[in-house]
This record gives sequence, C-alpha cells and structure tokens, in this order.
Amino acid sequence: MPLPSYDEGMTSPVRSLWDAPAASPPPPRRVWRDWVLVAVIPPLVLLEASLRADVAWRWLWAVVLIALVPTLLWRRTRPLLMLAIAFGTGAVVAVATGGDPQLAATAYMLVLVYAAFRWGDGRARIVGAVLLVASTTLSLAFGPMTLTDLVGGTAVLVATISLGAAFRWRAGSRARELDRVKVDEREQLARDLHDTVAHHVSAIAIQAQAGTALAATDPDAAIAVLRTIEGEASRTLAEMRSIVRVLRRADAAELAPGPGLGDLGGLASTGASAAGAAATDAPLVVVQVTGDAESVPPTIGAAVYRMAQESVTNARRHARRATRVEVLVRVDAAGIRLDVHDDGGPVASAAAGFGIIGMVERATLLGGTCSAGPAPESGWTVTAALPRSGWST
Repeated sequence: MPLPSYDEGMTSPVRSLWDAPAASPPPPRRVWRDWVLVAVIPPLVLLEASLRADVAWRWLWAVVLIALVPTLLWRRTRPLLMLAIAFGTGAVVAVATGGDPQLAATAYMLVLVYAAFRWGDGRARIVGAVLLVASTTLSLAFGPMTLTDLVGGTAVLVATISLGAAFRWRAGSRARELDRVKVDEREQLARDLHDTVAHHVSAIAIQAQAGTALAATDPDAAIAVLRTIEGEASRTLAEMRSIVRVLRRADAAELAPGPGLGDLGGLASTGASAAGAAATDAPLVVVQVTGDAESVPPTIGAAVYRMAQESVTNARRHARRATRVEVLVRVDAAGIRLDVHDDGGPVASAAAGFGIIGMVERATLLGGTCSAGPAPESGWTVTAALPRSGWST
C-alpha cells in the first residue's frame, strides 16, 4: 500500500491555511511610524541595559536587540523572514550565553509576531506559530519558569496573534466590500451603456429607413429626418460622454444618476420623429406620468427611465405590426409602477437578452420586481414595481 504524499497527509483545515494568500489589500512598504520605532527603540534598550546591572550579558543582548531593530522596516512585506531572523538570532545568542536576555525591551519583538499574523500568508502564520512554540520550549530549557510567567507570556502571545488576525479580517472585509461595490458599479454602467446605445442607435436606424423611403418622393421630409438623425446622434454622444466622465471620476460619491422621470417625454414620438416613424410603420410612442413625480429619488427615477427606455427600444425593434407603444408611470403611496405595452401581434416567448436581464437586475437591486412577456391579448408587456421600502437601498 503506497504511503500518503505530503499534501495528502495534511488535514484539510491545515492545508487550507497553508495555501492561504497574504493579506488583502497589500500592506504599505513603510510609513512614518516605522521610522519612529527604529529611532526610539535603541535608546530605550541602552537605557534599560545601563539600569539592569543584575542581568548577565546585558550589553551583548543590548547590541543584539539593537541590531535586530531594522527587521521592523520589512515586517509587513517579509513578515516570516523578519520573524525567523529575530527569533533565530535570539536563540543562537541564548544558547551561547546560557540564558534568556531578561530585558523588557525584547517585548518589541511582539511587533514581528503581530506582523506575521496580520500580513503574512498561510505559510508565514504556520511557521511563525512553530517558531513561537520552539522559542517558548527553549526558554523552559534554560531554567524553571513559574506558572504565572508561563500563563502571562502565553496570554500576551495569544492576544498579539488575535489582534493581528482581527485587523486582518477587518481589512479583508473592507476589501471584499469594495470589490462588491466596484462590481455593482460596473454592472450599472454596463446596463446604462446598453440602454443608451441600443435606444439611440435603434432610433437612428428607424429614421434612416424613413429617410431612404422619403428621399425620392419628398426631399424636404427626408431632410427633416436627417436632422432628426443628427439630433439622435448628438444625444447618443452626449450620454456616452457622461458615462465616460463617470468612469473617470475617482470619488464614488460623485457618481450621479442619469436621466430621470422628467426625461421620459424624450422617449415619445414627436415632430419629425413621428413623421419618420410613420413612414416606416414604426410604432408611435406615448408617455404618461401620473402622481407625485417630485417625491421620487433621483436613483429611482433614473432606474425607471432606463427600464422604460429599454422597453421602448425593444418594442421598436421587435414588435411586429405594432402601431402604438404606451408608457405609463404611476407614483402613489406604495411606490412607483412602470407599464409599457405595445399593440403588436402575438409574440412567442424567447430567451431574455441583456436588456431584459438588466431591467430585472435594476428592479431587484432596488427591492422591486420586473417582468416581461407576451400580453394576454396581443403585443408585449413590461411591468416593473419599485416599492417605497426599497427606495433607500
């Protein structure tokens, strides 16, 4: 029977810890506190050595401790190496002199212990723990240790390790939360980008078809359609620039919402756009907003606008034989409700595209619901409800 390999012999929790990465986010290389420690500790070591005439080899230990002070400068980036250097050097000198240093200044080495469990990877923490056990065992070998000293020393080590682990967990939790916020922001920008480009490009395509149909028979109308296309292209560029500005901002607090309920009227077919739509059998879009729209927070208004925009875009692109698209927004005591319905022919259910998925995600993030599908009689219906209870999300 073959013997188990090293990896197989390690228990799952130990192996998980052994393979654990270093702390995230990565530590700063050096800060001003590091230089303060390096400057303050040597005078304290010399002062204690001069006052502790009862300690054997005190000047040798003072020199050793001062020589080890620079390890503090690399304790975050090389925690295991610095800990090994400090405790290895201390062990060699202890064996050579036949005893522990017995200087209180050695307590600064606890900073290295803290760093190993605060910043180190799994290997650093496991090997660091082994070094601590070996150091304690070596101290016991040099002479008797009272139970009080043993319990007190162990308590200090455990407290130091726990403090490092606690700060490590807190920093990791913050980093994970920041990553989650970044993912949410990217998804939000992806939805906005999709909705903006799909809506305006679809409108441009419809108007271009209208211009082609009118060019030969009504040049003036064709020119009006071209002006409409120019306006749609300008609006597309403006919204794209606004999204790019958001991407370039460093402060997340500056991420202002986009269009709101007051901009829903821009989705309606008016003027030359209505004439061009008629020339290509595109549906007429009618928008109606009822209730106290002023009470709706900007983030909610932006979400409703984007969902309405995507719904209108889908109706223009996919609704067969549709002549009218109705966008109804109702604000009441319960919240806000969006209904978008076209009068096109029967539509078979299909897999949801990115637009519908984005609408559902928007509604879910705000504590609401969104559904899209064939209407009972004809056409396609999109319904979204955002209760007031989710407006503070």
